[in-house]
Amino acid sequence: MPKVSIGYEATDAIQLTRGDLNFFDGQSPYPPTPTRREWRNQMLPFFFDHLPAELLLRLIPGKAHIGVDLISAIFYLLSGWQEYFSDERDQHGRFPFSASVQYRYGFGTVPVINYYFDILKTAIEHVTGQVLYPRRWADGADWTAFITHDIDNLYSAWKAPTKAALRQGNLLSFCKQLWQHAMQQDAWDNLGHVQQTVSAHGAKSTFFFLPEHRKAANGTPNADYRYHQIRPAVDNLLKAGASIELHGSIGTSINANNLHYNAEQICHFGPTGQGLRFHYLSWEPRTTPALVDDLLFVFDSTLGFAEHFGFRNSYCLPFHPFNFNTGRACDFLEIPLNIMDATLYHPNYLQLAPEEILPALTPMLQEIERFGGVCTVLWHNENFDPANKHNGPRQFHELMEYLRSHNAAYVNGSEILTAMHARQDL
Repeated sequence: MPKVSIGYEATDAIQLTRGDLNFFDGQSPYPPTPTRREWRNQMLPFFFDHLPAELLLRLIPGKAHIGVDLISAIFYLLSGWQEYFSDERDQHGRFPFSASVQYRYGFGTVPVINYYFDILKTAIEHVTGQVLYPRRWADGADWTAFITHDIDNLYSAWKAPTKAALRQGNLLSFCKQLWQHAMQQDAWDNLGHVQQTVSAHGAKSTFFFLPEHRKAANGTPNADYRYHQIRPAVDNLLKAGASIELHGSIGTSINANNLHYNAEQICHFGPTGQGLRFHYLSWEPRTTPALVDDLLFVFDSTLGFAEHFGFRNSYCLPFHPFNFNTGRACDFLEIPLNIMDATLYHPNYLQLAPEEILPALTPMLQEIERFGGVCTVLWHNENFDPANKHNGPRQFHELMEYLRSHNAAYVNGSEILTAMHARQDL
C-alpha cells in the first residue's frame, strides 16, 4: 500500500474540512451539538461539523475530500476528553453514563469511530485504487469474543435468602438456609463449574481475582475470600487453560502503591498475563492511565459503562488510551468492556426482563461483527448460580449460542495482544 497523505491542506491526497480550531485549546468537556449524517445506512453524529451542507465524501480523480473533521472527532471520543475535563462522578467515583455524549445524543451502542474509519478507508481505496481487506482473527474468524469473570464473592450466596427469610418471619426457611450454609458448599463457590461451562461452548475463560479481603475505607466491599486460601482452585483453573488476571481492589485505580501490592499477590500465587480490570469499574481518567502504564500492565479491560452496555469510547476494537499528562498514547492496550451481567438487571441499571436481554444486545453485537471487533463479556461467577433466573446461566447460554452461531472466535487477553501487535507490525 503506497503512502497516502491525510490532512487539512489542499495538497493532501485526502483532504478534510477543518473543524473548530479553538476547542482543544480549552477545557470544555463537551463540543457543540453534533450534526447527523448518513453513512452505510446508519445515521451518525459528527462533531466539529461546521459546513453541514458540504458532501460527507467527495471522490475526484486521484483525490478525496471529506466534508467533516474526522480526525478531531476521533480524537475527542477515543481519548476520553469528556471524562478528563468533566467533574461529573457517581457515588463510586466513576464518570457516569448519564453525563456522556453517548447518552446525550443516543449513540452508546453504535461504534461511531469505526464508521469514521470506514469513511477514511473508502477514501484511501479510491485514491490508491487498492482494496483494504479486513484483518482476521483466530482461525480466520471475522470477529472475536473475550469471555471474562470478575470474582468478587465465593461464599455469600446464602446471605440474601437468609436475610429475606428472617425479615418475613419464616423461621423454617431461615433455619434451612443456615443449615445449608453450614453443611453444603456455597452456590457461588463454583470456579470449576464456570470454567467447564464456558469450555463447553468452545470458549476460554479469563478470571479476574481480587487480592484484597478488607472493605474499602468508604465501606465498599472487596472480596469475600482470601486469595491465598483459594490457591488450589486457581491452580486447577490454570491447568484447565483459563487465564488469571488482577481485579484491582477499591482505591487502586488512583493509588500506585496499593495497585502494586495487589499485583504482587496475584503474581506470587500464579502466572498472569499482566492484565487488569478494576473493581466496580473504577477509573479516574486524570490518573489511572499513567498509573497502569507506570506499573507495566500490558492490557486493561475496565472501560465500559456500568449503567449501559455498548461502547464507552465509541470504538469496538482494542486501542491504546491517551495520556493527557504526556500528550501521547499509553503503552498498555485497552480491551473495552461491552457487556456486563449486572448492567442487564441490577436495580440501579437496566432491569431487563430475561427474555429482553438478547434482543436488546443483538444490534450492538451486529455492529461488532460488522467491523471485525472484539466483544468483551463480563459474567460474574455469582450469576452462574441456577437460582438466578434474571441474568443467570440461561441468559449467559443464550448469549454464547449467539456468538457461536455467528462464528465469533474465542480468545483471551494475550491472544488479543498478539493479534493487535501483528496488525501494527503490518
